[in-house]
Amino acid sequence: MLAASTAAVGLGTAASYAVLAGTPKIASTGATKVHGNLGIHPANSVTGFPPGTVSGTIHKADAVALKAKADLTIAYDDASGRPSSATHTTLGGLTLVSGVYTAGGATLDLTGTLTLDAENNPDAVWIFNATSDLVTASGSKVNIINGGQACNVFWQVTSSATLGSGSTMRGTIMALSSVTMAAGVTVEGRALARNGLVSMISDNISVPGCVRGGVTLPATDTIRQPEPATVGYGIAILFLLIGAVVLRLAISAPMLRDRRR
Repeated sequence: MLAASTAAVGLGTAASYAVLAGTPKIASTGATKVHGNLGIHPANSVTGFPPGTVSGTIHKADAVALKAKADLTIAYDDASGRPSSATHTTLGGLTLVSGVYTAGGATLDLTGTLTLDAENNPDAVWIFNATSDLVTASGSKVNIINGGQACNVFWQVTSSATLGSGSTMRGTIMALSSVTMAAGVTVEGRALARNGLVSMISDNISVPGCVRGGVTLPATDTIRQPEPATVGYGIAILFLLIGAVVLRLAISAPMLRDRRR
């Protein structure tokens, strides 16, 4: 058993996206439901909406999607750089507490049910590093018990993620390549692909809400990524300029008085 001390991954502006892709497209067949934003960059092809629905905004190759993709890269690198707590290649039948889990170079496979036990800690975090690809079998499930939250589960996938028909996934998938869902998949989390496509067939993807520090956050909120230091530098320069002006006035005031005399 592992202590629940793992820190959450900051998603930045990518947190508001249920689906985010790179190229060549986002494609849906049937009555897919996306609860959250949907975005793609640098490609701009989004098909299947309608008949699919998106509760948020669709961003195609715009500056907003570009920023989300940049934040996704930061989050992906953060997750991939975490030190591992344990190695598992087959997740079905396991009960895991908070920690960082790696597949050790093999396919990360889920057949059956994976149970994530928060041990009554709502801030418990799970990070799964699929050092190859992630594959879930038809009807497989990720269950969270004892107060855990889907917003605190992260799947960093070095290749592609493939979710089997009728499976239930919880957490944010961050795939370097693509995310492919068969029919009837439920994702309480996000399907985010850095470089490749996201494809869906009558699936349901919902950005999860979160409670942190006893405060209920909106579904689009998350741990924020560090802000650039340029903001602090700008404020410092502003104070220096104000100080210079005040000093100049202090020096010139006696001179003006002398001239008046």
